[in-house]
Amino acid sequence: MKQVKIQIPSLVENIRVVESFIDNSKDTFQIEDDIYGNIMVAVTEAVNNAIRHGNKFDKDKNVYLSLYVQPNQLKFEIEDEGTGFNHENLDDPTAPENIENPGGRGIFLIRHLADAVEFSKEGRRVELTFQLTPAETSPTQTTAAA
Repeated sequence: MKQVKIQIPSLVENIRVVESFIDNSKDTFQIEDDIYGNIMVAVTEAVNNAIRHGNKFDKDKNVYLSLYVQPNQLKFEIEDEGTGFNHENLDDPTAPENIENPGGRGIFLIRHLADAVEFSKEGRRVELTFQLTPAETSPTQTTAAA
């Protein structure tokens, strides 16, 4: 298994560093375009949450981003130095009373873009798993049941 790790101070401007990290990973590990978009949105959202909510914009606290590459999947691990949160007690952003709220959609979005999402360390760490589709599978084979 190959792995790549970076550490960034909790500044929103460092989202650009994360985007470059994902772009470089796409090229290095030949990540398919259809998965790349999901990865870019989900991982940058998770890092943004770590900066904003986890570390509360404290530039003296870091966010740690790791990528673990396996033949059939990619795992991104994002960890902050905050106090954590209860990831099981989040408001449903699709509920009628929350539709107008400008926030609260990040984890909902992440859960829909990644194949698996696991929280640990009292919510300070999130692991996003993306399955890689075999190159020999054609689009017609994967949509035959539709």
